[in-house]
Amino acid sequence: MSRMRSRFWLTGALLLLLIPGLAACGTSGGNGSTTKTFKIGLVTDTGGLNDKSFNHLADVGLQKAVSQLHVQQGVKESHSDNDYVPNLTGFASGGYDLVIAVGFDMAAAVGAVSAQYPNTKFALIDAEPTDAQGNSVQRSNVVSLLFKEQEAGALVGVIAGMLEKNGKTKLQKNTISAVGGQDIPPVDHYIAGYQWAAQMEDPGIKVLVGFSNDFVDPTKCAGIANSQIAAGSDVVFQVAGGCGNGALTAAGQKSVYSIGVDADQGYVDPSVIASALKRVDVATFDAIQSVVNGTFKSGDQTFSLANDGVGYAIDQSSVISSDIQAEITKVEGEIKSGQVTVPDTIQK
Repeated sequence: MSRMRSRFWLTGALLLLLIPGLAACGTSGGNGSTTKTFKIGLVTDTGGLNDKSFNHLADVGLQKAVSQLHVQQGVKESHSDNDYVPNLTGFASGGYDLVIAVGFDMAAAVGAVSAQYPNTKFALIDAEPTDAQGNSVQRSNVVSLLFKEQEAGALVGVIAGMLEKNGKTKLQKNTISAVGGQDIPPVDHYIAGYQWAAQMEDPGIKVLVGFSNDFVDPTKCAGIANSQIAAGSDVVFQVAGGCGNGALTAAGQKSVYSIGVDADQGYVDPSVIASALKRVDVATFDAIQSVVNGTFKSGDQTFSLANDGVGYAIDQSSVISSDIQAEITKVEGEIKSGQVTVPDTIQK
């Protein structure tokens, strides 16, 4: 009997020693259950992480999730459209819980890969998934993060229009401009709002619009901006990601004003007086959090002035006088209340 008691005592002691080791194999939640470490993959468009706007902001949201939600991250930069499907597939086949696709151009790639991996969740920024022909498709594992860019464009359009109307610009040719990366909805929305608000403030103003068909090469956008400035543009609004940074520097070299996009771009060039904001970082973080919390919902999620998903930043308060700031606040309130609806189509 004494031998049996000794054996039982040794067995119990060994189990007590083993239990902490077993618990250490996972992260224990408050109820004693083991919590999961979520894997989040981010795929940029061709603009890359160093575009100082769109892709950069998505990465900011991801890094916040790494810090606050303790997710595991992976990032793949796309160097051409041909990289989209392989990059998305790499994360999906690797067991990632959420794959984030940054950009309108990835709509068809997300449409294809999400169908192949129905158990993987996807977040597509700026578009709904499509088939190869560009037709929208429904995917129960895809959330589309969309923005009312026209509302942010309108707020900076107020600035440009009032500066011209008040004779506070260098050339005083009653002309402003916008440089777009591609003629696609997210870009057009920004420019449409900018054009609408500027003409609301100054009905006689001329708004020049050009497209670089590029989101990467700053020399292409600089060339368009220089042509617009030569035609009298006093304020250049860039809507072209990393390419558009060339438009900002071109404005600086010609001593006219410029307006940044997506992020607060006041640091890019001294010519930047304001920036139209699209809070891609907030949308990215929210999508990740929904997966971690188990509240992920497919379909469209729209960010606007009403939910602080878009906005503006003033980078030179000495240029943007108190009367302009008061007008911005007024127009912003009218948009939020639904009193006015900002158009999302450029007037040709």
